[in-house]
Amino acid sequence: MTDIDICSAFDSGNIAVEAVSGAEATLKVRPDRSSEFLQWFHFRVSGAKGRTLTLKIVDLNKSAYPAGWPGYRACVSEDREYWGRADTSWEAGAGNGTLTIRHTPQSDIAWFAYFAPYSMERHHDLVADMAAQDGVEYRCLGKTLDGQPLDCLEMGEGETQVWLYARQHPGESMAEWWMEGALECLTDPGDPVGRALRKRCRLHIVPNCNPDGSRLGHLRTNSAGTNLNREWDTPTFEKSPEVLALRNAMDETGVDFAMDVHGDEAIAGVFLAGFEGIPSITDKQLSRYRRYRELLDLRTPDFQTKRGYPVASAGKANLSMSTNQLAERFGCVSMTLEMPFKDHDPLPSPEQGWSPERSAMLGRDCLATLLQWLEEGD
Repeated sequence: MTDIDICSAFDSGNIAVEAVSGAEATLKVRPDRSSEFLQWFHFRVSGAKGRTLTLKIVDLNKSAYPAGWPGYRACVSEDREYWGRADTSWEAGAGNGTLTIRHTPQSDIAWFAYFAPYSMERHHDLVADMAAQDGVEYRCLGKTLDGQPLDCLEMGEGETQVWLYARQHPGESMAEWWMEGALECLTDPGDPVGRALRKRCRLHIVPNCNPDGSRLGHLRTNSAGTNLNREWDTPTFEKSPEVLALRNAMDETGVDFAMDVHGDEAIAGVFLAGFEGIPSITDKQLSRYRRYRELLDLRTPDFQTKRGYPVASAGKANLSMSTNQLAERFGCVSMTLEMPFKDHDPLPSPEQGWSPERSAMLGRDCLATLLQWLEEGD
C-alpha cells in the first residue's frame, strides 16, 4: 500500500518528517527560528482514509515543557472546523521522548495540531468583521519585524481604560479563540454585557500580539526568536517592536484593567496569575485582583483556583512580564489568564478536551465578570 504524505508548508505549519512507511511515520518538531523553544506542531496527512495512522513525534524531551506531554491528547480535524482529540500516548524513555498519535480518518485528509490553530487568514477575517461594526475603531499600533500589522480594535464611551491582548506566545492559539468570543460579545447589539461595558469603558483589544510567530508555526517567540513576554521592561525596535508599540499605546491611554490571555502546557485547568510581587503593590490593588478571581470562579465551572503558578514573594516580581509591568507602571489591576492545552480537569470533555468553543465562551464569561467587578467597585 502507498505511503501516506505529510505536509506542513502552510500558515502555522510545523513538523519535520524523519521517516514514513505505509501508514506509520516518525516526526520531529522544528524549533522556533533563532530559538531553542519547540512544542507546537501542525501538519496534515493525506492518503489516510480508513487507515490506522501511527504518528510518532520523537525527541520531545528537548521540548520547552516536557511536563506538558503526560496526559496530553493531540488535536485532530478532518474538516478544519471541528477539532476533536486523537488517541495519544507518551513515553519519556523512548526516542528521547516520544508522543504517539493513533487515528483512523474517515476522510482522505486529516490535520493534526498541538491545539486547534487560529490562522492568520481567520485573524484578518476577524479584524475586518469587527472593524466594520458600529462604534468600533481600527488602529494599527505598529509593524512586526516581518512587516505585518499589529491590529488593535477600540470601542466604548466610558472613562475606564481596559486593555485585552493575546498570543504574545503564538502557539497558544486558544487565546485568539478567546478573543473571538470576547469580541462577539462586545459587538453584539443584543448582548447586555457588551452594551454595558461599552457604556462605561474604553476597550482596547489586540487579538494577536505576535503575527510573525503565529504564521511561522512558533510556540513562544517572534521571528527574531524573542519571547515577547520577557520584554516589557525594556522593549526594543530591533528585538520586540510588537511590545514596544503596544506599551507605547498603553502609555498614551493609561490602563485601569488589563488581561493578558495565554495557554499553559502542563496544568490541566483554567486559572489566573497576578502581580503579587511588584514593588509598589497596594492592598486595594491586591484585593481587587482577588475579587475578580473570586467572581470568575463563581460565574463558570470552566475556571478554578486550586491549581496555578507559585506566587512571587514581596518585591520579587519579574517586571519584564506584562502583567507585572502594567500593575507596577499604572497601579492598575492586571492579570494573566491561562487556559490548558489538555483539558479543564474539574469539568472534562472527553471528545474535545479544552476546545475553541470553550475558549470563546470563556471570553464572554470573563467580560461578564469584569462588568460585575466594575459595578462592585463603584
